[in-house]
Amino acid sequence: MKKKILAMAMAVVMVMSMTGCGKSASSADSDLSYIKNKGTLIVGITDFAPMDYKDDNGNWIGFDADMASKVAESLGVKVEFVEIDWDNKILELENKSIDVVWNGMTLTSEVTSAMECTKPYLNNAQVVVVPAADAASYSDKDSVSGLSFAVESGSAGEQAAIDNGFEYTSLTSQADAVMEVDAGTSGACIIDLLMAGAMVGEGTSYADLTHTVELTTEEYGIGCRKGSDLASYINDQLAAFYKDGSMIDIAKTYGVQDALIAQ
Repeated sequence: MKKKILAMAMAVVMVMSMTGCGKSASSADSDLSYIKNKGTLIVGITDFAPMDYKDDNGNWIGFDADMASKVAESLGVKVEFVEIDWDNKILELENKSIDVVWNGMTLTSEVTSAMECTKPYLNNAQVVVVPAADAASYSDKDSVSGLSFAVESGSAGEQAAIDNGFEYTSLTSQADAVMEVDAGTSGACIIDLLMAGAMVGEGTSYADLTHTVELTTEEYGIGCRKGSDLASYINDQLAAFYKDGSMIDIAKTYGVQDALIAQ
């Protein structure tokens, strides 16, 4: 009898232990819990105006930076921006060096298969940037096909160069690609339309450059670890910020309101 009672007691302990472990595992699998517990939302970015860039005081600002800060605030945690090598964005997520990629990221098949992505929030395109003095000569894909291009490694711009059979050089960032054209090292570059609107043309640092041919149309999304519950949370927050008008106000601040997708 004593042996039966002892066996039953041990069984109860084991069941309780397994139940407890189940709860612990569930909690451990939650990115939201993980982020709240450590008190910081680490955002992977590159220097990419008007999405993520530094102000005169060295603080990260931009449409994406401001939206990420609002989401961090809603979680009750601090936001930390970390510059990453764009080629390594998936690895950075998996290693938990960052919690989210929030940097005008095009929703390519590679991205959506490797990350838990949000719904799209901005429309974009890949455009060709050339010296303004030469712009009249470049009106379609055929006319730019003989140029040497600079592109950001691992970017949608690089993929556009590949898809069109263009000769290209891969660089660390889109900003570097623009500098190559300005220096005359490359005949053109392929960058995001939203970046081109902020970086080249009259009133910018590259007034002698302009964008011409649109090679692709695409959408931006935000990337989290595969299976992460953070993506769904961000979707809900963006919907709320769109509804209360704050997302639209931030978009207007950075001149991207016409590209905004209703949430």
